[in-house]
Amino acid sequence: MTPYDLRVEYLHVPIGVGAREPRFSWLADHVQDAFELEVSTGGRVVWASGPVDGPNGGLVAYAGEPLAANSAYRWRVRSRSPEGGWSEWAASTFETSLLDPADWSAAWVEPAQQEAVVERWSIVDWVRGLGPHTSPEERLRPPQLLRQRFDVGPGVTKARLFAAARGVYSPFVNGARADDQVLAPGYDSYEHRISFQAYDVTAALTEGENVLGVALADGWWAGRIGLTGSSAQFGRRTSAIWQLHIDYADSTTQVVASGSDVRSATGPWAYADLFVGERFDRRAEPVGWDRPGFDDGEWMPVAEVGADHHVLVPFRGEPIRRVREMPAVSLVDTDQGTVVDFGQVLVGRVRLSLRESTNGQRIELEHTETLAADGSWFANIVGINKEQTDVFVAAGGPDEWEPAFTFHGFRFARISGLTAPLEPEDVMAVVLASDLEQTGSFVSSDPRLNRLHENVVWSQRGNFLSVPTDCPQRERAGWTGDIQAFVGAATNNALVLPFLSRWLDNLRADQLPDGRIPIFSPRSPFDAEAADAAQGIGSIVAAAGWSDAVAIVPWTLYERTGDRRVLDDNYEAMLRWVEYQRATAAAQLPEALAGAGLSDERRRGQALLYNTGLHFGDWLTPSTMEGRPTHEAIGVAPALTSEYLAPMFQAQTLTIAAQAAAALGRPADAAAFAARAAEVRAAFAFEYIDADGDLPVRLQGVYVVALAFDMVPPELRARTAARLVELIRERGNRLDTGFLSTPYLLDVLCDHGYADVARTLLWQSDAPSWLYEVDRGATTIWETWDAISPDGAIRPMSFNHYAPGCVDDWLYRRVAGIRSTSPGFRTAVIEPDFDAGVEWVRAHIGTPFGRLAVEWTRAAGAVGAGTTRGGVVGAVTVDVPFGVTAHLVAGGVDVALTPGRSTHVIELGGR
Repeated sequence: MTPYDLRVEYLHVPIGVGAREPRFSWLADHVQDAFELEVSTGGRVVWASGPVDGPNGGLVAYAGEPLAANSAYRWRVRSRSPEGGWSEWAASTFETSLLDPADWSAAWVEPAQQEAVVERWSIVDWVRGLGPHTSPEERLRPPQLLRQRFDVGPGVTKARLFAAARGVYSPFVNGARADDQVLAPGYDSYEHRISFQAYDVTAALTEGENVLGVALADGWWAGRIGLTGSSAQFGRRTSAIWQLHIDYADSTTQVVASGSDVRSATGPWAYADLFVGERFDRRAEPVGWDRPGFDDGEWMPVAEVGADHHVLVPFRGEPIRRVREMPAVSLVDTDQGTVVDFGQVLVGRVRLSLRESTNGQRIELEHTETLAADGSWFANIVGINKEQTDVFVAAGGPDEWEPAFTFHGFRFARISGLTAPLEPEDVMAVVLASDLEQTGSFVSSDPRLNRLHENVVWSQRGNFLSVPTDCPQRERAGWTGDIQAFVGAATNNALVLPFLSRWLDNLRADQLPDGRIPIFSPRSPFDAEAADAAQGIGSIVAAAGWSDAVAIVPWTLYERTGDRRVLDDNYEAMLRWVEYQRATAAAQLPEALAGAGLSDERRRGQALLYNTGLHFGDWLTPSTMEGRPTHEAIGVAPALTSEYLAPMFQAQTLTIAAQAAAALGRPADAAAFAARAAEVRAAFAFEYIDADGDLPVRLQGVYVVALAFDMVPPELRARTAARLVELIRERGNRLDTGFLSTPYLLDVLCDHGYADVARTLLWQSDAPSWLYEVDRGATTIWETWDAISPDGAIRPMSFNHYAPGCVDDWLYRRVAGIRSTSPGFRTAVIEPDFDAGVEWVRAHIGTPFGRLAVEWTRAAGAVGAGTTRGGVVGAVTVDVPFGVTAHLVAGGVDVALTPGRSTHVIELGGR
């Protein structure tokens, strides 16, 4: 009964832990009524918790003497069972990062380089298809190689490299990659914070001369990013910083810091851009540049550009890595090159193996997510600076190449410039993602439903790359509206809390002084300038539903994990946002009411409602998009729904603030926010809900959110729900919900007695519907429900947008029936939907206590002894981890579940 799965800040044996009070967690295979934890360094105990009463769980915060920077610690834990007493000790280790700006002595070093070409484009330019009229070679610049020589003495015991860049970088020590991550340091709100990485490079060092090399490219810092593909949004020149700490057996430490002794040169890349792609020339590669003995006499000195250390923060979570490889499914030779199908829309790049090549042979790799209806090449991503084309120039002979500083969203690649046919094993799609632990699974008897779930998983994987992006090919921006809609589903499939906590760090850094939360994060200075200069949708800085992510995302993470720190970290930012809403409501009236003679009661109510300004509303509501050009259609739902959805999200965020305050032990705040939420709901009902429970706009989404957020008075809820069902029927039993309402649609129907309608929507195969996409071969979630029209026509839209995949959360909670009833699954209900339309389901979720799993089967006839032959019965097998109190609720039965595996047969009736 020894504790297992020991972690620090969710990681196994981590180095570079940046938390000053890291949390420890573990699992136990018994009921725990107490634990004891010790932390030591150098054989000296720095914290001993002593016996602490408490049930299974983790996230126990360190409470000893201050941790030292760049130091190794050992920790151990044991747990006590009421029956078995104390367990054996289980032990693990962790290392701290550099914890304070004062721990840095290195200088930022800037290689000799041309400034990035500044290209600025507006949303209008993007819509009109304007763009550069020059080749990538003419408007892009090459990445740089940096090289630092240093000597190492005998007796090295440990070596840790801490590094970051304004740009993206790859570090090498004596020719060996520092580790397997890519695109470090990742995407941050660089004005405020730049993550730095910690690498274990002990094994790479040798006594005598050593070399530290860094390859440095533009990345998110200076490259082309965002919807418009504008460049240099954070800076025009790249730079890097590093410190290598070498510990010796005699207890001395050597620090090798970036500075004036670093030399630089251009390398084999003509350019490398996240959007445009990269061009690599094998002939220009300086062999041995990152090893001792290389002649760098003609390399240029670097410039020290300051010792700005306050922006440096330890990276937390898992970095971007190559998470899997996808072999080619088919290769088709055409007049314009060989088209390779990898069978799956994915995010990453192609690794190309050449059996033979000629000196100077130029090979081009283009990327797209789909082909045209007739099978011809189709570039589905429109926009500026988004060629997504890689170029390799060979040096002759056999070779293998994979791009280093770019990524693409694609299923198909077209390869031209070949002199010999490719075999399937010669091309491999390398999938890139933040390397999150996969913690959940869902599979059923229906292949279409399984494909839908897999589509969600692939969209989550592809868009969880450094930050949660809306799409991995056209924008790659951390849109707040998308992640607030999807966060619940995300928690089921992967361990997302560290990843999303890092993104929330950026979101808080980007919060404006007046409390507004921007519509995406990271947000660059160019984004701010562009919004100031724009009109209409392009001028939106904060928006209802989008900005409310500052409350919805942390609260959902807390509900699913029980991690109170995510609430504590974001609580003040929530409060600043709700205060902005309050102040705006008090100061503004909707345009239609300006100058109107309002009664005192109505004026008081309006002063409570955040219902003015530009918002995205229920973005991409299907019926508002029909029969209109896209550039016109996207404005319809915002115009129709924003006035009503904004105060609904205001009330919901106030409720979340009240709940967060209660969870954090702030009862006065909790009471105040709950009271304000009730006032907003009452004012909303008075202003917008009539005596029949109707709302001013007959769109499904407005009704869904009103019911989901408790905006409708209790006596009218049944009528409002009935009207929602009428709207669904009028659409031919098809959904008509946008980004803000789709996450709540099926739950609202179930909670108001219309589970049959929810199931009908799930199984709908006509557009708009989830299975319409599946039936047309989707392997990820589409941005719009009709990205491929019924007649097969392809629209130039994103085929990889996870937000509409929020339905996956409903599959876990309602169909599989796994539902948390208190934060972190301390208590849970297993309530399978035997009428969901499938014969069996197998699903599991990773909880803070371990794997919570259910397998259920619906069948006619007897399943086990004692059942009635001829009836419909359900067999349910549940695995409950110790620490979770769970109940099985089905068929009128409520059974308390014991830890471990148990099987239950339930008579459902019927034939």
